[in-house]
Amino acid sequence: MPELRQNRVTKEWVIIATERAKRPEQLSVKRDIKPLPEYSENCPFCAGNEAQAPPEIMHIDHDGRWQIRVVPNKFSALAREGEPTRKIERSRRTMNGVGIHDVIVEGRQHNLTTALLPEAHVANILRAYKMRYNEISQDPRIQQVIIFKNHGGTAGASLEHPHSQLIAIPVISHQVRERFHEALRHYDEYGECVFCELNAEELSEGSRIVISSPHFLAMEQFASPTPFVTHIYPKRHMASFGDIREEEVVDLAGVMKSLLAKLYHGLENPDFNYAIRTAPAENAGVKYYHWYISVIPRLTKVAGFELGSGMFINVVLPEAAAEFLRNVKVPESQPAAAGK
Repeated sequence: MPELRQNRVTKEWVIIATERAKRPEQLSVKRDIKPLPEYSENCPFCAGNEAQAPPEIMHIDHDGRWQIRVVPNKFSALAREGEPTRKIERSRRTMNGVGIHDVIVEGRQHNLTTALLPEAHVANILRAYKMRYNEISQDPRIQQVIIFKNHGGTAGASLEHPHSQLIAIPVISHQVRERFHEALRHYDEYGECVFCELNAEELSEGSRIVISSPHFLAMEQFASPTPFVTHIYPKRHMASFGDIREEEVVDLAGVMKSLLAKLYHGLENPDFNYAIRTAPAENAGVKYYHWYISVIPRLTKVAGFELGSGMFINVVLPEAAAEFLRNVKVPESQPAAAGK
């Protein structure tokens, strides 16, 4: 019989459609994907084409050359200059579209996705995230910083060269406020962070754990809205991504690379999004919230029921998805080529 499951953090319900459930491997679709070159003369992110991108904000070097670059988004969603002045006219509220929109160029080569990079390279991507997150969080105009990656056309990627993005906004989004509200309500009632509680329960049960490292847990969600939605939680309580320690950055790089490699090899390089869900800087030390990374493969389509109800139908049991990913064998990564 189908089962409805509730997300303990958001209180949202999902339908686990057991009667039309698919085996995890059935979502692995062979696609005709043209191989990408190591270098593209028209790509603003390729090494040697730096002049095609806006002026650099920062970079991280490796072997005397940049390995990671951060540049302003040429087609920014927000204006970097100005003040977020509010206007209220009867029922209408508006604000100047002030904020920051960065692009994190993840390497010199055009064709190396995160799943194929060495862990040390992934760690430098995470260090760039942290450096920009902490710097931007000091801007008094900014209330929320979102770091995310779109991989593949159906996930919203408009450029092939591996990159991620950071958008900093002068408001706290409704979705984040809702998560904070539910987490605070749980803490008030039980005196414990709901995320820490979930970590302990999932570790004890084990059926939805994909990776357990010294500092992080990667797990399928009990009430996963779509197949293979995987969250990565710190084992140490932290509300803010900006508080991650260096040894945790190194460990997280291994978990991220391993998880994305399992998706890459096990599901034929699916399109995906990931986002770092973190407390706003002003809430960095709270005891009731816990930052995490949400990895969302784009394996199914949102249709009328989802749009009309706000509920999702998942055709893969989260426990089966976790077992599948645990069993995916990942080839050892080779050192990334230096690029141009």
